[in-house]
This record gives sequence, structure tokens and C-alpha cells, in this order.
Amino acid sequence: MPDLSSADLDRSFLFGQRAMELMKAYRSSATPRSYAVWYTYVAGLNPQLTETVKRITAEHGALSDNAVDQLFETYLDGRRLSSETERASNGVLAEIEQIMEMLDTALGSTARYGASLQAFSQDLAAPAVNRARVREIISSLVVTTRDVAANNRTLEARMRESRNEIETLRETLEAVRVESLTDPLTGIGNRKHFEEMLHKAVDHSAVQGQPLCLVVLDIDHFKRFNDLYGHLTGDQVLRLVAMTMRESVETRTTIARFGGEEFGIILPDCDRASAREVAEKVRTSVMGRELVKRSTGESLGRITISVGVAIYRRGDTAVSLLERADHCMFTAKRSGRNRVVDDGVPADTMHDVA
Repeated sequence: MPDLSSADLDRSFLFGQRAMELMKAYRSSATPRSYAVWYTYVAGLNPQLTETVKRITAEHGALSDNAVDQLFETYLDGRRLSSETERASNGVLAEIEQIMEMLDTALGSTARYGASLQAFSQDLAAPAVNRARVREIISSLVVTTRDVAANNRTLEARMRESRNEIETLRETLEAVRVESLTDPLTGIGNRKHFEEMLHKAVDHSAVQGQPLCLVVLDIDHFKRFNDLYGHLTGDQVLRLVAMTMRESVETRTTIARFGGEEFGIILPDCDRASAREVAEKVRTSVMGRELVKRSTGESLGRITISVGVAIYRRGDTAVSLLERADHCMFTAKRSGRNRVVDDGVPADTMHDVA
């Protein structure tokens, strides 16, 4: 483990001291979980946790032990999703094992039934068989058939139950998977989902030779807006941008929030002109929505975004494509904000793009 510098140690102690102060101020118990949550909040190590803590404390003036537990399990304890996944997976495996046992039983019953039929057939073919023996054989055949039918009905019912149970477990696994890839504040994809989908999209374009565009957008003056009106209103802004993105793009397009106020749109099979069209649609839609403070009904004006667009070039990686889109977005910021800049414009004329 590397040695910490004196400055790092001082900063760490200050974070710890501030975390203890906040635990007392917001009436949180002095538990390891509580300290971990507040330390992470003070140090700014998890933006989503920070936003959630701000929202809860603004609404309730305190952070209860239940809220601390939920924050810890959601943002700091990776074991929760793993345990849920493991539980559901084990459930599926157990159901499959039971089904296999039932199938083995059914196959054994069918084999015995086949052997009985063969024996009956041989008895009926015997030259000395009489009417009494025929009745006896038929009676035995009826009983055996009823037993097989009963076993089959039992198997069918149990298979139906297992199918329902496996479907429930499959839905649980899917819910866990979606939760792990979703930004809890906005309901769209998170950074993990964004990075996974961007890598897949770049690999697909590299192999198939199909176009791919990446749109990166950032809310203009978000920090100043957040400080002026409060974090609850800031959260409302983030949700508004996410909702506008969802309404402005096709369902097969990936949208995600991968930074504090930074969002991404992955556009497969999309050329530069179409990508700019999507970017402009999102920009104008966001600008066209008036923001109203929920608690007072006060109009807070309109928000704007700066947008960068990059198109996949042969040899690009997910990182290089994102860096180029980011560069275009920052160029839009420097050029006056509330505009779209793409990587097809020469660097020395980017400032003229509106």
C-alpha cells in the first residue's frame, strides 16, 4: 500500500472530522455504515450518493438509520446485488434439478410401462391363451395405464409450477441486472451501462463497417443553478434533461447519465447529419421547457445544454470516440454554450458553429 503524503493525511482527517459533525447534526447513529456514508458524502466519492443524501436531508432534516442502511446497500455495498443474483440463480438451478429428477422418474415409469406392454403382447400371442387370461391381461393393462396417466398428470402439474417459479426468478434476475445499469435519479442508463454499450457499439462498427455516432451533452451553468436554487431543484433539472432525451430519440438508442450533469447518446447506424439532427432536437427541446419550482410554483426560467457530436472513424476505440465527443462539447461551451458542435468542423472554425 503506498504511503500517503502529509497533505493526503490531513485531508483524510478533515473529511473524517466533517463526517462525524454531520452524523451528529443530522442525527445519524455512530455506526461504521453511517460513517462510511457520511465520509463518502464529504469526500465527494460517489455523486449519486451525494445527491440522494442532499435530497433526503433537505426533505426531512435528518438521515435516519434506515436511510443510512439503504444508502450503504445501494451505493457502497456491492454484495447486495451479488447476493440477490446468487439467490435467484441458485433458485433456478434448484428448480432445474427437481425437473430433472421428475423427468428421470417419468422415464422410468414409461420404460416399465413399455416392458409391461411387451409382456402383455407376448402373453396374448401365446397359443394356449384363454378368455380368462385375456381378461386378466386387459385388467392389468388398464391399471398400469391409469398409473402412468396419473404420473404424467403429476409431472405436468409440477412442470407448470416449475415454469412459473423459473419465470419469477428470471424476472428477479432481470430486475437486478436493470437496477445495476440504471441511474437511480433519472431512470436512464448509468455510467456502467453507457461504457458497456459504447464498447459494444464501437466493436460492432469496427467489424461491420457501419456508421456510429456519439452525442455528449452537458447542462450549462449547472453548478451555479444548483447553488442558487438548491439541490432538489438541481435534481429536477437532471430529470427534465433525461426525460427530454428519452422523448427525443428512438427506443433502440442508448441514453445514459455518465457524470454529474453530463449525458451521452449512442447512435448506431447513424451518420453525422442525422446525429446533428438528434442533438439539435434534444437541445431545442430542453431549451423550450420552462422550469417551475414545485414547492412555490415560481418560474425559474429555462435551461440550456452544450452538445458535442463525434462520428466513428476506423481505428477508434470507445475511449478515443468519447474523448472527441467531449472535446466538441467543451468547444461548444467555449463558443458561448447552448449549441451543437461536431467533429467534422475544423478546429479553427468550431467557434463559429451555432
